[in-house]
Amino acid sequence: MESLPISEWLLGELKQNRFPSRMPAHRRVYESIRRGIVSHQLTPDTRLPSTRSLAEALNLSRNTLLAAFEQLHDEGYVVSLTGSGTRVAKTFPEEFTETKNDKNTEKSAAARGVTGLSIRGTAAAGQTDQPSYEVQPFAPGEDDFSTFPTQLWRRLLNRQWRAPQPAHLDYGHTGGYLPLRSAIANYLRMSRAVNLTVEQVLITSGTQQSIDLCARLLTDHGDLVWVENPCYWGARRVLEVNGLQLHPVPVDEEGMSPGTEDFRSTPRLIYTTPSHQYPKGVVMSYGRRRLLLDYAASKGAWILEDDYDSEFRFEGHPLSSLQGMDQNDRVLYMGTFSKVMYPGIKLGYLVVPPELTESFKRGLYQLQRPGQVVIQAALAEFIEEGHFASHIRRLRQVYGERRCLLQEALAPVTSVGASLPLAGSGLHLMVGLPPDCDDVRVAELAAEQGLRVYPLSCYCIGEKREKGLIIGYAYAATERIAPYGRILADVIQAALSY
Repeated sequence: MESLPISEWLLGELKQNRFPSRMPAHRRVYESIRRGIVSHQLTPDTRLPSTRSLAEALNLSRNTLLAAFEQLHDEGYVVSLTGSGTRVAKTFPEEFTETKNDKNTEKSAAARGVTGLSIRGTAAAGQTDQPSYEVQPFAPGEDDFSTFPTQLWRRLLNRQWRAPQPAHLDYGHTGGYLPLRSAIANYLRMSRAVNLTVEQVLITSGTQQSIDLCARLLTDHGDLVWVENPCYWGARRVLEVNGLQLHPVPVDEEGMSPGTEDFRSTPRLIYTTPSHQYPKGVVMSYGRRRLLLDYAASKGAWILEDDYDSEFRFEGHPLSSLQGMDQNDRVLYMGTFSKVMYPGIKLGYLVVPPELTESFKRGLYQLQRPGQVVIQAALAEFIEEGHFASHIRRLRQVYGERRCLLQEALAPVTSVGASLPLAGSGLHLMVGLPPDCDDVRVAELAAEQGLRVYPLSCYCIGEKREKGLIIGYAYAATERIAPYGRILADVIQAALSY
């Protein structure tokens, strides 16, 4: 284009384009020219009119044109050469535009899926047949946090904020706040028979981050991982996103149950929830624990022990951890405060074998830049002053009562072929359904009655899917458990009676 046509073209663009009413004049000129360049109406090396001539043609001040040209120049759309004036750059930020690369865009979209996500992103976002939730109340909208001592917690936080130490406002680069790590170590020795030193404890943002850190530091893309089947969806999702190959191992009444075919594979990791299997709720027997430990030692595999709700055992003696039985340092033990405190606290812990301690501390800092040291300091005092132990005792009593009420309300379902395990621990209950039952449909029928329960089949991997309902009761008010339980029992009975 020559100078005059470009002036006329730009004048037309300024009149036709619908700019926001408050957009400055120089910005309108900039946007019009930029669009012309990106759409190839102004081709590379085209000489633009001088700001003086454009100002006269457009009836704008020269300063307006200078500001627009300056921005175009700074962003690489135009170049200014002595003796040559201002010209459209031969390369510019949007060189690969939609107009120029429609076919490439289509190919990319086809390869990545309709959403445009990467393979890793698709795994992270999940599929429609996979649950993407925690087991919370089976009565939606009535989350009960009345048992949490909010006033005490506020006082402990305020104490930290009144005179915060500089280190509390920085990233945590030592694996977490030392007094909290020490308090956790003492607690795990006494309550879970974990064999550890303070140096082995790392503070994470919860179980998800603990699993992710283990996957990143202990595996390579394509490595094999044994997982329980059915499996905790959060662990499955993290492992898949890290490019690991999942090998589902069935779960029976004694926990993870590897068979001959399973032993022919060589896993790099073994993920398990031995103290209260998620979601079936069974407890791993001593024999199975010994089997897993011996197998991991012989194959050089690492066991990830997820002890997510071990505090809530209502019957019998406390269970020892798998890590406490380990004589070969093959177990990485993880827990969370989200179940004991409140979900949004987002604090957990990871106990690693001595040989991995320094590497995991560096890896945690390099990959995650952990923080929330003020909250860690408040939590350390919460534990050290005895509030944590008192809070757990109170929760055991409350949750134990809710579990009994729910079991009593659901008892009638056994008359129509459902099973009701009587495990005495955890924050959820599983009702087993016949193999030919559509547990997804039963969950939908419960939702129509305002009850949120989850189908067991959605936690299963592969074509063979067990049927059942996962029912959380920890965050539903005690007085609502029995009436809601009876409604759910009616739904199950009606569904199995057809």
